[in-house]
Amino acid sequence: MVWKRKSAGAGGSPGRGAGADEEEKVPRGHVPMVAGGGAEGDDGERVLVPVRLLSDPRVAELLDMAAQRYGYRQPGVLRVPCDAGRFRRVVDGAMQRCGIAPA
Repeated sequence: MVWKRKSAGAGGSPGRGAGADEEEKVPRGHVPMVAGGGAEGDDGERVLVPVRLLSDPRVAELLDMAAQRYGYRQPGVLRVPCDAGRFRRVVDGAMQRCGIAPA
């Protein structure tokens, strides 16, 4: 799993334009998500989450929170409304329960 802090002011539109960096490509079987952010100059942390983890009850709870807050039509990367530390703990716990070794 890859964790990257998004820099303030980075990127224009969220898409797959010709100038997209290598880090913007999402490997097969992963979903890009952003956790945290909202503070001045903090866009949160971008995480590539294995698709298998989406069925974990704690990850599903965070997805429900995202749907309630932002709706189902979020453009671009899926934003999760919790701090990055909590999101890390939830995803790390789900990885352990699913038997996925951390990257």
